[in-house]
Amino acid sequence: MGRDERVEHDGYLAQDPLDVARQLNDAAALLANVLNRLDPTDWSRTVMYNYPKQLERTLKWVAVHTEHEIQHHLHDIEAQLPRP
Repeated sequence: MGRDERVEHDGYLAQDPLDVARQLNDAAALLANVLNRLDPTDWSRTVMYNYPKQLERTLKWVAVHTEHEIQHHLHDIEAQLPRP
């Protein structure tokens, strides 16, 4: 997925933190909207998930693991913020 290379390629260290915060907020709102619109049968639909190896996963599995990653990275972000 090129996750490590993306940090340098996209210039993460040079990005304005306020712009990044706005983008994260927008992305979270878009994701929440999509997930809120799923009906009970949608949650069992499957997709091919490519990381760390290609496997068929349900949308429920993808949503749960996406939430886990969001919480994990939020902790990483908060750890980098200056303490008042």
